[in-house]
This record gives sequence, structure tokens and C-alpha cells, in this order.
Amino acid sequence: MAEMLDEKGSIESTTIGVYRTSTTVKGGRRFSFGGLVVIGNRNGEVGFGYAKGTEVPQAIQKAQRAAQRNMKKVTRIGTTIHHQVQGGFSAATVRLIPAAPGTGVVAGTVVRAVLELAGIQDCLTKCYGSTNPQNVLKAVFDAIDQLHTPEQIAELRSQTLEPTEIAAKIEKGKAFVPAAKKSDKAKGPVNTLGMDKGGRGRGGPGGGRGPRRDRATIAESGAPTDAPKA
Repeated sequence: MAEMLDEKGSIESTTIGVYRTSTTVKGGRRFSFGGLVVIGNRNGEVGFGYAKGTEVPQAIQKAQRAAQRNMKKVTRIGTTIHHQVQGGFSAATVRLIPAAPGTGVVAGTVVRAVLELAGIQDCLTKCYGSTNPQNVLKAVFDAIDQLHTPEQIAELRSQTLEPTEIAAKIEKGKAFVPAAKKSDKAKGPVNTLGMDKGGRGRGGPGGGRGPRRDRATIAESGAPTDAPKA
């Protein structure tokens, strides 16, 4: 679960894993911990860091500071990416595929954390080879580095490009996304404790003995009385 790291910049942090290592010395074994962290502002900026420390909190804090120094910008179109990319590191390979609005992020733990903190809400992914979290994480960032906007490609080629297929699919998919109305917002709970619900209890209008009537009114109506016999 993501935790707020910097409220001013809306930067959140997610811990991917904590690893323990040990070294044998003259007096016994000495332990150290490593933390792997991903941070992002859910608006196109994301980074990761890995650091070691003698305690788990210290390792995570050092990893968060390292991630803040290595944040990268992610090019997006709407809630997805512009084109399909494939990145790799060591024996791990990750493929990112654009998706229509409403698809969601179809990915594993590591890839999902990166895409969600980057602000990508619709994307299909596939991992090949090694599933080591560090290798997969670096492969995802290698794929992110390969993302380009149509404007950047047009400038490099000195040409004018037509609207891409992904942009056309996104515009077509928006027609099927229901628009939320103000009246459709969920209402908060209402405290009904102590309110008269009209039950058949002793104090409710439908229960108990009902309203009292004097004997003169009962005699006029001709209803039998409950007076004891002499």
C-alpha cells in the first residue's frame, strides 16, 4: 500500500521488498537490510531506489531519498501510453501495451506499482524470463525510457504525422464510458438513532395501548368498557 512521502509534491512511496543479508565476522554474524522502493506523484513522474542499512526503516528512508534523485517523466496520452514498448534488464523482459479506457492495469506487483504511481490507469503488460523484483523493476524503467510522443517523432523526422491508432481508439472508447452526474454521487450515512420509525413498540403510533379516552366518550360510542363488574 502506498504511503504519502511528500504532501507538498503529492509524492507517494511503495516498498517493493526488504532483503536481509549477513556477513560472518569474528564475533558472529552481522546483519544488514536492503530496501527496494518506488515513488511517484501519479501525474507522470516516477522513480525507484535501492539502499542498505543496519535497520529496516533506515534502509527504506535511504532508498526513498535515492528514488527522489532519480525520478523520470513518463509520456502519456489520456490514461495510457502512446505506443507499445519492450524493455529488458539482465534476464528479465517487460512489454507494455496501450489499452482502451476502462481496461485498468493488468500487471504483477512490481509493474503495477510503477504504472500506478506514474499515473497510468489503462495498460496491458507481459513479463518474460526472470521474475527477480530488481530485474523486473529496471526492465520497466528501460521500457519507460523508450516512450516518445508523436510530436517528438515528427520533429526527429521533420514530417507531419497523422493521428495515431492509439489516439483514435481512445476517442472511440470515450463514447462508451458513462459520464458521472452530480446527482449520482453516493450519499453519506444518516444517523437514525432515536428517530421515530413508526414501529409497533410501546411508544410508537402503531403499538402500545394507543391514545387514552375518557369514560364519557367510550359510553357515547357504545364500545364495551373494561371496568370491573360489581
